[in-house]
Amino acid sequence: MNTAVRSEPELEAHHAEIIRATLPLVGAQVDAITTVFYRTLFGNHPELIRDLFNRGNQAQGSQARALAASIATFATYLVDPQLPHPTAMLARIGHKHASLGVTAEQYQVVHDNLFAAIVEVLGADVVTAPVAAAWDRVYWLMADALIDLEKQLYVAAGVEPGDVFRDVIVVERTDDPSGVAVFAVESADPSAPLPSFLPGQYISVGVRLPDGARQLRQYSLVNAAGGGTLAFAVKRIDAAGGCPAGEVSSWLHQTVRPGDALQVTLPFGDIVVDTAATTPLVLISAGVGATPMIAILEQLAVDNPDRPTVVLHADRSPQTHPLRARLRELGTRLRAATVELWYEQEAGDAHHGLLDLAVVDLPADADIYVCGGSGFLDSVRAQLLAADVPEERIHIEQFTPTDWRLDGCPV
Repeated sequence: MNTAVRSEPELEAHHAEIIRATLPLVGAQVDAITTVFYRTLFGNHPELIRDLFNRGNQAQGSQARALAASIATFATYLVDPQLPHPTAMLARIGHKHASLGVTAEQYQVVHDNLFAAIVEVLGADVVTAPVAAAWDRVYWLMADALIDLEKQLYVAAGVEPGDVFRDVIVVERTDDPSGVAVFAVESADPSAPLPSFLPGQYISVGVRLPDGARQLRQYSLVNAAGGGTLAFAVKRIDAAGGCPAGEVSSWLHQTVRPGDALQVTLPFGDIVVDTAATTPLVLISAGVGATPMIAILEQLAVDNPDRPTVVLHADRSPQTHPLRARLRELGTRLRAATVELWYEQEAGDAHHGLLDLAVVDLPADADIYVCGGSGFLDSVRAQLLAADVPEERIHIEQFTPTDWRLDGCPV
């Protein structure tokens, strides 16, 4: 599913000059622009906030910051092609969009409301015709790259664009002591079983909440592929630190039992592991970032139990560590695996404190996968680079919106 982003985007010289001159101004006003954009978008299309966008992220502003960061990153690359190509950013967004059933037509809706917001915030005297044309070009270069990628993803999945939702029945529910619930689902239509997937991928789960809104959330798959079953892990998010309680996670925990009907999407996700590879594998996680690692280990146990694997996980305590017992059991099934744990509270033979790679012997040729909160990712990335780990061997999955190092509430 590592579908390539289309050819190199290129900004014409006269547009690039304008973007360089106006990028600082747009950047300084980007929070105001995105605030007006979403207000206008949802005013014109209220069904989007009810049935597509994450209301929790909207309430906290993290979705707005994600949009701003992605467009600014893309524009910055266009005017300075010596910077790293935004392939990873585009792939991440494209997979998220495919998992939500986004189609090409929706990009025009976003365009119209975004440019109306830019004019409202900056003023028509600033957004002259040449300025508008330059930013219009940036938008469509990025949009066209994403549309092309998403079409490839739909083709690879064997579906028409946007046709990713499937009716399923919950066949099993397991409540982990950490507060994570694992739901296993199968197709409601026995003649159309659910597809296979790659370890590290996720699905979107759609639920109809009591107020009638249809909200979507993305959850990591935690089982080995095959057999027509998809198992996904849900951490219940309680209100804390100014973040609201998770609408969907709370509803799933409180409401869903075996025999209940749900709607899920086909699996997507660009951070995946080739379990047949023979290079050493290092999995580094914190908190609920453990969940995609479980799927990787489950698949390794089936496909390649002798692959050298190092599993490193950090958490507050053994009690908050998601699927801890399952990790321990998988560690015994993988004949060349080692597991090391860090807890902020002292606990048995685990390390005490924050994850420290200086005490770990990392294989020089390892492929390294990291998943967790933004602060954890920044820390681990810095430690890996300080240890001279090549950038191309580091694969990072972030659960907050595609925000490129922005803080958000995981609701």
